[in-house]
Amino acid sequence: MAQEFVNCKIQPGKVVVFIKHTCPYCKRTQELLNQLPFKPGTLEFVDIMGRKDMEEIQDYLKQLTGARTVPRVFLGKECIGGCSDLVNMHQSGELLMRLKQMGALQ
Repeated sequence: MAQEFVNCKIQPGKVVVFIKHTCPYCKRTQELLNQLPFKPGTLEFVDIMGRKDMEEIQDYLKQLTGARTVPRVFLGKECIGGCSDLVNMHQSGELLMRLKQMGALQ
C-alpha cells in the first residue's frame, strides 16, 4: 500500500517532495521551491505526518533512495536527496537548469 502510494506520486515531469509539516528542513525546502515559477500541477508536497502508513512510507523511501528521512525531493523519478542537497543544487544553478529541462517551470 505504501509502495503504491509513493510510486503513484512520483511521475516524470513533476517535482514531488515527501514532508512532515513539523520538520524545519521540510519547511525550508517548501520555502525554496515555492519561490520558483512552477507550472500548475508540476509541484506537489506530500505530507506523510499522521498517516497510518507513515512508517511504511519512510521504509519504502529508504529502500528507494537510501534514506528514510524527510524531506525526500524527487525531480521526476529521480530522488535528489533532502533539504541540503536541494539548497546546494539551487546555489550552483543546477536546480533551475534541471527544472527547465524537465519542463516544470513557466
